[in-house]
Amino acid sequence: MNAPLPLGVTQPEAAPVSLLRLRVQAIRWQAEGIHAFDLVDPEGAELPAVTAGAHVDVHLPGGLVRSYSLAGDPSDRSRWTLGVLREVKGRGGSKTLHDSVRVGELLTVGAPRNAFALAPGAAHTVLLAGGIGITPLKAMAHALTAQGASFELHHCARSPRHAAFADALKAIVPPDRLHVHFDNGVPGQGLDITGLLRQPADGAHLYYCGPAGFMTACAEASAHWAPGTVHSEHFKAPDAPPKTAPDGAFEVRLARTGITLPVLPDQTIVRAIEIAGHRVPTSCLSGLCGACKVDYLEGEVEHNDYILTDEEKTRCLTVCVSRACSPLLVLDL
Repeated sequence: MNAPLPLGVTQPEAAPVSLLRLRVQAIRWQAEGIHAFDLVDPEGAELPAVTAGAHVDVHLPGGLVRSYSLAGDPSDRSRWTLGVLREVKGRGGSKTLHDSVRVGELLTVGAPRNAFALAPGAAHTVLLAGGIGITPLKAMAHALTAQGASFELHHCARSPRHAAFADALKAIVPPDRLHVHFDNGVPGQGLDITGLLRQPADGAHLYYCGPAGFMTACAEASAHWAPGTVHSEHFKAPDAPPKTAPDGAFEVRLARTGITLPVLPDQTIVRAIEIAGHRVPTSCLSGLCGACKVDYLEGEVEHNDYILTDEEKTRCLTVCVSRACSPLLVLDL
């Protein structure tokens, strides 16, 4: 089903936003607390093309919309595979998928987006996964293997029963390139991340994904890598330091309509736009997924997202978390 672009949506491909109705073909236990969900077209049609690192929005009962990385082989357009960890203290999306969704049901799924794509031309690629962070990196392993590229994959987990897609990875990744590390729940007993990333090879690129502590360790260990060679994807926004005072108020002008809206200190841009009667599609509300990315035409932006590149920040923002550093921000809406 194709729908016209809702107000506020810009897509790099300038394509309409698509919503698909996909059938849950299979649900498979992958590891402790982790299930794989295979989604297919009910009529057997090919799914849209995707690239490694892509994710999709899944519309769940109760109005929940959550983003999940695609863990399957990007070249296989017969199915999409999600790897989902049941988050007991999460916002409810993973619990709904685990507890309520059944094989045979139809789910509404958004068009794939990719803010974690493989950079072309890397001389060597290091894939570093922590826990459920293996999902986008598994797709990258499929792609790199198919390309005959030089790469290595490090999969960190608590124990063998917590390592999702273990058998599939053994079938995909050559034995000398697959490294699995278990810490038994004790930080420091698993992979020496600092040692691994101390001396990057010429032309190497690093991709990492996992829980908060793992992400911090990877960021610190790779801080000396060349700009543009380190790529990461957060599943959850890092904890922000407490603010001593709320951000100041500012105004947002919607260029296409001429409407000017106040954004209060305790308000997000997307909420101010919604109060004015307009809709901007959202998903994570944390600056992680890119669903609400729009262009801006004027003003200075405080970028609080975790996905935009330096080049994109010169022209785009995420209206769920970005704010203005200037009195007025003009959006291409």
